[in-house]
Amino acid sequence: MAPGTLTLQTIEAALAGQAAAFRATTDYQPAGGQGDKVFPPTYEDGKYAVETRLIGNEEVSAVLLDSVQSQANRMEIALREAWEEGDLPLPVISVDFAELAGKVTSLDAPHRIADAILRDSLLADTPFRETDAGKALAAASVRNATGLFGVAPSALLFGLWDSTGPKGGMGAKFQRAIVSEIVGLHAITGKKTSSRIDPLQIQIKAGTLYEADNAFGWTLEESEARRTEKKEPKKLGEKGRPSEANHGNITPTTTDGGVTISKAQQITVLSLIALRRLRFPLNGKTDPQVELAARTVLAALGLFAATRIREQGADLRSRCVLFATGAPEWELLAAPGATPEVFAPSSRDLLDIVRSAVARARELGLPWQSEELVLQPSDGLRNLVYRSQQLSSTGD
Repeated sequence: MAPGTLTLQTIEAALAGQAAAFRATTDYQPAGGQGDKVFPPTYEDGKYAVETRLIGNEEVSAVLLDSVQSQANRMEIALREAWEEGDLPLPVISVDFAELAGKVTSLDAPHRIADAILRDSLLADTPFRETDAGKALAAASVRNATGLFGVAPSALLFGLWDSTGPKGGMGAKFQRAIVSEIVGLHAITGKKTSSRIDPLQIQIKAGTLYEADNAFGWTLEESEARRTEKKEPKKLGEKGRPSEANHGNITPTTTDGGVTISKAQQITVLSLIALRRLRFPLNGKTDPQVELAARTVLAALGLFAATRIREQGADLRSRCVLFATGAPEWELLAAPGATPEVFAPSSRDLLDIVRSAVARARELGLPWQSEELVLQPSDGLRNLVYRSQQLSSTGD
């Protein structure tokens, strides 16, 4: 059966009814073809996140290729890009570090609007937490998300915990309404090699390298070397070998690295149940039409972001480029036991739906910050960034 047409009314009806979720499952192969090796992200001790999953009645070795957190970040980047292109009407708060670090937006910050970067910044001379937007965050709850909807709707979609604000662990907390991850199935770990052949053929016995206050950070001359507390010349690294300055050959090594998989699978779930829990009172009163309008905006944003990252392709990291084996489709889980309805909207289709949903929400009186709110970092935050950059440049 051909996919149906997803409309604003489809989303509204799903939210007004008892539909559980929109779900998208997309299969991938490595861009190099089946059997080509891909490299998952590494975690503590350089290990991959491998587990056994039960798929059908088969126990399958699965490796995480892109985590829930990483997928959320990719969707937020997709929203930011559409906003920067002028296509997406979206409230955004940014901190402008100018030439020091550029702009960091509420779509970039790890903890979104609750991040310490925003917390330690100012609007004119007013700390962020004392601005209207900051107060909206402080007052936010599942039963009153109206203010937060107007300044950071993406936080309601991707989740938020204001654990570093004035209320500490009792601060605003919202679960993720959209969850996505990519896993590789039937994963078999392979080997990787590493080496360096120096075209200059610098030998290990060519001389001892010492730390120095020159443009290169090292010298062969003891007289030019930095000194230890005992006034001895300070060797570069542990033994002062040329390799400490990245010169010379590196003996080839073989270690575990990369995996082959039968396929990769991306599963994205947008919970309509989670969205229904959010309440959006206006002037202390709730209105079913208003609440439906707010939830529809959030659902449309989630569908748009998840569809856009699929259209952009899955170049997850070096040596982990995936290619979808089918067009992305969304299933609407409308009722238990019922066959899911299938839709295949493009991100352009969904962008039009987002715009219509936002217009409807604003007509009903819901807040929607239309202009970027630009903050300036506090002196302390700016100096902290500057000093960190200085330490990085010197290798300390």
